[in-house]
Amino acid sequence: MRIDFQYNPQPLLEANRTGSQSAPAANPLATPAGEDQAQWSGQPQVEALAAQASQLPEIREQRVESLRQAVASGSYSPDTDQVAGAMLDEMISAA
Repeated sequence: MRIDFQYNPQPLLEANRTGSQSAPAANPLATPAGEDQAQWSGQPQVEALAAQASQLPEIREQRVESLRQAVASGSYSPDTDQVAGAMLDEMISAA
């Protein structure tokens, strides 16, 4: 997110100075005088990251197969503290 400290507010259109509270149809983003405005500059980055994430596979087949082989051969030995912690986290989040 970027904050622009050199923001120069745009002058109000002459139509807005007549006391009318409705914004002109040509500029739907115009705001009445005295209202704050915010613009988020991170939207393109979020969209790019979402596009990258959508290209990743849901299941990493190579990782699953290597773990399957390790379990079958008896060489898979997970850290018992990590397993217990994951089980507790799952139980807490399900409650």
